[in-house]
Amino acid sequence: MVVGLSCCLALASDLATWADGQPAPDPVPDLAEGYRFVGPALAAVAAKVAERPAIARIEQLGLSAGERPIWAVHVADPSVPVREEVLVIAGIHALEWISTEVALTWLDELLDHPPAGTAITVIPVLNADGRAHVEADLLEPAWGNYRRGNHLGVDLNRDYTVHRDARSWWRHVLPDYHSTTEAPLSQPESRALDALLERRDYDRAASLHAFGGYLYHPWSGRWRRPDEWAAFVRQGRAMEKAQGGHAYRTRQLSRWGFFFRAQGTELDHLYGAHGIEAWLIELTRSGLRPHRIAADRTTPFRWYNPVEPHPHVQRGVAALRALARGPM
Repeated sequence: MVVGLSCCLALASDLATWADGQPAPDPVPDLAEGYRFVGPALAAVAAKVAERPAIARIEQLGLSAGERPIWAVHVADPSVPVREEVLVIAGIHALEWISTEVALTWLDELLDHPPAGTAITVIPVLNADGRAHVEADLLEPAWGNYRRGNHLGVDLNRDYTVHRDARSWWRHVLPDYHSTTEAPLSQPESRALDALLERRDYDRAASLHAFGGYLYHPWSGRWRRPDEWAAFVRQGRAMEKAQGGHAYRTRQLSRWGFFFRAQGTELDHLYGAHGIEAWLIELTRSGLRPHRIAADRTTPFRWYNPVEPHPHVQRGVAALRALARGPM
């Protein structure tokens, strides 16, 4: 469902109370300082889109398992024919707020300066349920809750169609590393994303996660190299260069560790099922602070989200800019 201009401002008002009808706190809880609650953030996006109807449009991709809307924003420069399309997905895992901060920051930039010839789609929060649950935890506060999945507790990062079958010998030793959901595309969030992929012809895509400091390319579920391995390396080097100092490292996800495979991921689905040059970007190198490790380890929110998000957001946005441009 595409939201027309006449509905954008009304949508902005509705989105301001996106988190289960509750307005964002003012001020935000100390733990989330520097991070935006999604309702007001998306309301600001809707208001800005209403001012730029020729550049952007908002689409509701579907409803989550908990019947919350899943939003996408499409941006393009109308004065230049579209040559390529790029997709950015954020907020797949509930606690990884830094991914949504990167997506929202880049989206704000795109609305002011859409790239010539490249259409961009940004999904700020795919896992609307999990994000709402974490926001509620912060308001309780119930900071010690570890949340990853959607309303049903399903990990959306393992719900796709490609490389679901574990073949590594290590599946017998570390079965949790090789697990998937019960069936492919079992969740409405995954189906909504896949329906978008069927309708659009994306050239490149990035799924934003935390933490690790890596630019991961396929495969995640197989040790073998992808056919376009050299092209992935070139694009990865372009993103590294754009990040400057302390850049993330380019690596095939399945080769993060010799024992590691990730089965049924969106990374392999984007590439294997839809032929999209796909990246899984692990933002930051954790929010844990060495001098406060004892306190931080009991607060899952801090594991994924640094105290000062700004430099990490800028590094992530730099990588996305380079991805939109393609390898130089």
